[in-house]
Amino acid sequence: MDYDGIEWRVSDRLVPYPEALAAMEARARAIREEGAPELVWLLEHPPMFTAGTSADPAELFNPQGFPVYEAGRGGRYTYHGPGQRVGYLMLDLDKRGRDIRRFVHSLEGWMIAALGDVGVVARREPGRIGIWTGTGPSEAKIGAIGVRVKRWVTLHGFAINVSPDLHHFGGIVPCGIADFGVTSLAALANKAGTAELDAALWAHLPEFLVDLGEATMPS
Repeated sequence: MDYDGIEWRVSDRLVPYPEALAAMEARARAIREEGAPELVWLLEHPPMFTAGTSADPAELFNPQGFPVYEAGRGGRYTYHGPGQRVGYLMLDLDKRGRDIRRFVHSLEGWMIAALGDVGVVARREPGRIGIWTGTGPSEAKIGAIGVRVKRWVTLHGFAINVSPDLHHFGGIVPCGIADFGVTSLAALANKAGTAELDAALWAHLPEFLVDLGEATMPS
């Protein structure tokens, strides 16, 4: 599928991280140099950790021995694995407004709107990275964001926990935030799966693009 010239791709297999990273880099280069279509790519990875540019080795424990990859994106350590919906965005900010803060804010809003459609009240929290849900002892992170912008083309993106093994997050301090846990749709007893979340993301894609300032809502 596509929308407004953006390719919408959904992978039905676990995509190894080096393969995904190489594909992202190639597509971003093609967007800038050849005018290739922008891309939103939804996928899942095998179990692993990625290290952002601010990663602190003291926050990596990794008792399971999962592979650890340098990501080149912003942020610290993040876990990826089966049951987690990862979204990689290769969008041309040169034509959508050269505003990285606005891009990240719009991306957060897109995740929050999609989670709302599947019955999860999610929000931003000032001073914290990611998307949060719950209050008090049940407050936890359900979505992560880590992006890079290269020659005004975005790379990397977001991750939303649908039904991953939450024990795997014990191998790191997720995104450097030790005081709060992580959760998932499954842990919240929410029956929505990846297909329902994907549909919600697709439904709110036009709003996300409008937030970036260039696209217009269809009549």
